[in-house]
Amino acid sequence: MKSRLKLLGLVAVPALLAAAVPAAYAAGTPQPHSTRAAITGDVLKGLNQNATHTGNVAAGKRISVAISLAPRNDKALDTFVAKVSNPQSSSYGHYLTKRQFAARFGRTDAEIKQLKDYLRAQGLTVGTVHSGNLLVDASGTAAQLEKAFGTKLSTWKDTKSGRSFYANETAPTLPTAIASLVSDVSGLNNRAQLHHQAPSTVTPHNGPGGGYTPAQLKGGYNVSGTYTGSGQKIALLEFDGFQQSNITKYDTNYSLGSPTPTVQKVDGGSGSLGDGQVEVELDIEVLHAIAPKANVTVFEGPNSDAGEVDTYQAIVDSGIPTTSISWGAAESARTTSNINAVDAVFKAGAAEGLGFYAASGDAGSDDAGDGGTSVDYPASDPYVTGVGGTKLTVTSSNAWSKEVAWSGGGGGKSSVFKIPSWQTAVQKSAGGGYRQVPDVSAHANPSPGVSIYSQGSWSSVGGTSAAAPEWAAFAALYNQQAAAAGEANLGFANPALYTASGTGFHDVTSGSNGAYSAATGWDFTTGWGSYNAATLASKLLG
Repeated sequence: MKSRLKLLGLVAVPALLAAAVPAAYAAGTPQPHSTRAAITGDVLKGLNQNATHTGNVAAGKRISVAISLAPRNDKALDTFVAKVSNPQSSSYGHYLTKRQFAARFGRTDAEIKQLKDYLRAQGLTVGTVHSGNLLVDASGTAAQLEKAFGTKLSTWKDTKSGRSFYANETAPTLPTAIASLVSDVSGLNNRAQLHHQAPSTVTPHNGPGGGYTPAQLKGGYNVSGTYTGSGQKIALLEFDGFQQSNITKYDTNYSLGSPTPTVQKVDGGSGSLGDGQVEVELDIEVLHAIAPKANVTVFEGPNSDAGEVDTYQAIVDSGIPTTSISWGAAESARTTSNINAVDAVFKAGAAEGLGFYAASGDAGSDDAGDGGTSVDYPASDPYVTGVGGTKLTVTSSNAWSKEVAWSGGGGGKSSVFKIPSWQTAVQKSAGGGYRQVPDVSAHANPSPGVSIYSQGSWSSVGGTSAAAPEWAAFAALYNQQAAAAGEANLGFANPALYTASGTGFHDVTSGSNGAYSAATGWDFTTGWGSYNAATLASKLLG
């Protein structure tokens, strides 16, 4: 299953650059702030080369934006997350509550008030101020947004796809004192386009479709029948909906007795049911296959960069400890500020003990599809566990037999993030000092894929979109064991997974994803490999 968030635009090095521009909070009203600063990286690159200008956005068109603020004491936050996620630290597992995070690292109430007062003075409606005081929603007409952010909103037509969209022509600006707090204004363009592509091998079947069953997945990864995910919560980030009747059919066929998933709509939800329905039902059913008693909440957000940030933030606001993510885009297809905004949410989640598992992509080592090497975001984020793909083979008794790297599994080096400290022990020369992807892997090969019931029929579905929930399910099983032992949740898992140094993993040593080949130990195709649930949980619990 390939499901990627297509965001066109080039990534540059993150920065905040001040630009002196005369401005005032309200026209004709003297204000103490006489200069403005630009939020660099918050404008699509190459518009004139990749699109045709077609006009101006109607002045009365209403648009919603999500304004991200940089964490207070950001370096101290990095240090805190490193300690709280490191099994060798005395601070391991001592996560912050939402209130504690806001007090230590969120912007102050006075700073939030300053931003809100400014937005309201421009005629904008201020919406939710999210937990942590690092994300503020607002809305207004195009004319009001142009005034508030000192830019022009124009309409464009993509020369390759023919798709029409709007975008800000220049980087947004804000009064200098406020701009020093802001890292991104999501929603000033709608070039983002969700794209869902099912593998060509997906065809309807009268029976379970030939894909792996819950018994085969659990047997292959040595999941004990003692642990079912009971009492645990898992979140799914989705940009489409699902039909409960399909989930019920799957659960009934395999006698899983899983709780009915809960839906939380963000910013009005994802709209009418689309072809991404298969994606959502794949995610839910894989979680039910491995952790059948876990409570699943499906966060459905709109197809926009503002909707994406808000949906991630809603998950952090919920406090759900484990999240599976099957949507993403090549790093080069995102703006710098968009990556900064999403990264800040993940970092806040890590401080609060939340773990995110993201599919590494289905295009092998060339995620951008431009003939080079590139990786998928958010799998490449330093606060996310990137999940690659394998082809799993099980015995007739459903035990692990062998595993090879899946050719479509995303992997390689980030072009944005430097290598984090917990990954330096396995640093490869090909990584060039940058973040290496993936961290781990699981079954993703579409043939055989995973047995799924969707849109009224059985099929076999694959892709790293199946591998990510396979790992999120393991995290829920681990958290169940940790709770019974009086230990903390796994939270942001990477430091602990790398400390395990391969213990509890099936080391995948054959196969390739294009530019990279599997090898002993960590590699660019499958990371550390797939999990042996019993032995990995034992290792992590100490």
